[in-house]
Amino acid sequence: MTRDEEFEELRPLLFAIAYRVLGSVAEAEDAVQETWLRYESSPAQPTSTKAFLSAVVTRISIDVLRSARVRREAYVGPWLPEPILTDPYEDPARSAELADSLSMAALLLLERLSPLERAVFVLRDVFGFDFPEVASAVGRSEAACRQLAARARRHMDDGRPRFEADRREREELAARFFDAVRDGDVDGLRELLAADVRMVGDGGGKAPAFTKGVIGADNVARVLTSIFPVLAKIDARVEPREVNGRPGAILRDRDGKVVSTLAIDVLGGRIQTIRSVSSPDKLGHLGPVADAWAVAREVNRARRPHA
Repeated sequence: MTRDEEFEELRPLLFAIAYRVLGSVAEAEDAVQETWLRYESSPAQPTSTKAFLSAVVTRISIDVLRSARVRREAYVGPWLPEPILTDPYEDPARSAELADSLSMAALLLLERLSPLERAVFVLRDVFGFDFPEVASAVGRSEAACRQLAARARRHMDDGRPRFEADRREREELAARFFDAVRDGDVDGLRELLAADVRMVGDGGGKAPAFTKGVIGADNVARVLTSIFPVLAKIDARVEPREVNGRPGAILRDRDGKVVSTLAIDVLGGRIQTIRSVSSPDKLGHLGPVADAWAVAREVNRARRPHA
């Protein structure tokens, strides 16, 4: 097998590692490309190509994350990970860990960790690398990596909900949710929402978003039912899709361009969090991006038919 073939075989794994460390599709793709350039120019053939490439992409991702954190501190409004529809890497033996680590909630918990803790957690707890491989990847001793892993695991466990819904429950609740918002059924929607449900949006200052958040079942239900039933009037559509391994949707304009994504967290039989990403910088990998401001203006006009 040539180097090129070996790399392409491992590309899904490398992207999956980088995306979880960085929370950004574009940055993860750049990290994978930089990994290929380093591998291509390396004179020696590593004993384990998988271990070598995983270490390289991890180190690149750690460096990118350290510089990205400065940018994220100056980010306009809430920062959410770039949405992803499918994970390119599959491993039946670790399917539960891979799915859980892909959710918006898990990626935001990872944001609380230091870059090293994040990398160690991703390699060890998500992808099941052994500690010698983790230590080699992050350039620390095995003992230090065990401490980093324990600390990261503690932070992640502290932030995780105790009784998360199973896949079937999430899907059933999401189907009822999208029916209710499409029909403008405020009462039906309110029944599906947790009392303290929170809706937050990431527009990056470049698209309309609920940057301050909307909190409470009554408030969230009123906001959603004031917007979504109007979308059909402007030929926009809500396309239910799995987003980051959880129920969600893509909002498209009349030309099929992406306006935003929606991801839903379910807990205790109710929708707990609704996260919307409308920043055009975070949607380009999903297809052509719409002018979200123009769509918002159309929605407002459609809501005032006699204006």
